[in-house]
Formats: sequence, structure tokens, C-alpha cells
Amino acid sequence: MITLRSQHTFLFDVVWRQLRRNRMALVGAGIVLIMFLMAAVASFSRVDPSAIDVGQSLLPPSMEHPFGTDDLGREVLVRMLYGARISLLVGFVAVGISTLIGIVLGSLAGYYGGWLDALVMRFVDIMLCFPTFFLILAVIAFLDPSIWNIMIVIGLTSWMGVARLIRAEFLSLRQRDFVLAAQALGASDLRLIFRHILPNAMSPVIVSATLGVAGAILTESALSFLGIGVQPPTPSWGNMLIIGKQTLGSAWWLSVFPGLAILITVLGYNLLGEGIRDALDPRLKE
Repeated sequence: MITLRSQHTFLFDVVWRQLRRNRMALVGAGIVLIMFLMAAVASFSRVDPSAIDVGQSLLPPSMEHPFGTDDLGREVLVRMLYGARISLLVGFVAVGISTLIGIVLGSLAGYYGGWLDALVMRFVDIMLCFPTFFLILAVIAFLDPSIWNIMIVIGLTSWMGVARLIRAEFLSLRQRDFVLAAQALGASDLRLIFRHILPNAMSPVIVSATLGVAGAILTESALSFLGIGVQPPTPSWGNMLIIGKQTLGSAWWLSVFPGLAILITVLGYNLLGEGIRDALDPRLKE
């Protein structure tokens, strides 16, 4: 007898084999792993990223200072390691919030249909009418620009895509034989939703969440660059670019290294997300 656990194990093995054949997905996974390692190094490091040494200000990259120093003599490499931890935290917490909201609303709309489906989807349409970044700017303007507020606001304004994906999957799955059989055996609505339908509807959500981490990191970097995101002296790749903008002509490394970190990290998550998408549904390959 094939159990649910053995089915999930078999599915994981199939997806892993498909993922290993995709070189670009492996490159993306490698980039994501490097980002985790950077965050781990920052977590266990005893070096203060805010330590000021004016006598060492604006030193170019060298053996002693691999990424140079900023206008206050702080090590750019150390601050970038701590910035990786901030980006990782923002990405996963914000995506976790948006995914949870999207799963709950999309599941209810897709399973029950009728007036509840219409209500949820009209709310989704209203939210989609507002440009997400400008909506975040408007909300942040009334709040303190702290990292926690940034994560919550990004999560509360980016759940609509997940809700639509989950709803579409539920509409497709709720009339399947295994759902009707469980319903005939007296399974409750909650058991049908969370035990039988939702596990089979998670494939597009996993892809969306992976790509969403990249979007959240990019949004946080943009907000910090504008001065309404993570506030100094807490290091963030976005607020490091502010200093780089001010000294672009004389200290190129203050802009290049944080900018490359944002670019490579977002690219890594996008490559990994595309690889997971192709592994979960090979028919989507071009």
C-alpha cells in the first residue's frame, strides 16, 4: 500500500533528478547557498559592522581591506556580510507572510466558491489596481522605517498572486475523484482543504515563493536606498548604496560591490525559481 509520505518522497526524488539536470538552476542554488553562508558568517562574527575609524576612511580594495572602506572607515566586506543577513531575513519573513495570507484566502475562495469567491477575488482586483511599490511607499510614510515594518508591509502588499494561484488549483482539484471519495467518507471541510487538496496545490506556490524572495530583497534594497527602509547604522545593501552614490566619483567600490550583491542574489533566486518550475512541471519548458 502506497502511503501519502511515500508518494511525497517519490515526488521529491523526481523533482530533484529534474533539478540536477538544469545547470542554470544549479547555479542559482549555488548563489542562494553562498548567501546563506554569508549570513551565517555574519551571525557568528564578532566584528562590529558599525565600528568607526576615520583614519581608515575611503581606502580602496586591498589585501588588508578586500572590499575597501567607507567614508567612516568601516569595512565594506563586513557590512556586506551583515547586509546579507538582513536581506535573507526580509526576503523569507515577507514572503512567509504573503504566502500564508494568499494560501488562506485562495483556499477559501477556491473551495467554497459563490459569494465568498466573488468577494475575495474582487478584493484581489482592488489590491492589484495599486502599483505595489507606490502602495508600500504610501504605507511606510505613516510608519517608522524599521526592518520589521518593512517586512510586514511587503508581506501584506504582495499576497495577491499566491491567492490567485491557489484559487485556480482548488477549482481544478476540488472535483477530482480523491476529493469526492474523501467527502463521501465524511471528511470535514478543513480536512479536505488542508489534508487532501492543499498539498496537491502547492507546486506553483513553491515557485512563486522562491521568486518572491528575490522581489522582496529588491524592494527592501530600493526602500533603503530611498532612505525609508532599514536605517543606519544597521547595514543593508540598499543603504550602503546611498553612501556609494555620494562618493561615486572617488570611491567606486562603495557602489559596485553592494550593487553586484543585489544583482547576483536576485538573479540566483530567479534562476532557482525557474528551475523549480521546470522540475515541477516539465511541460512548461520551451
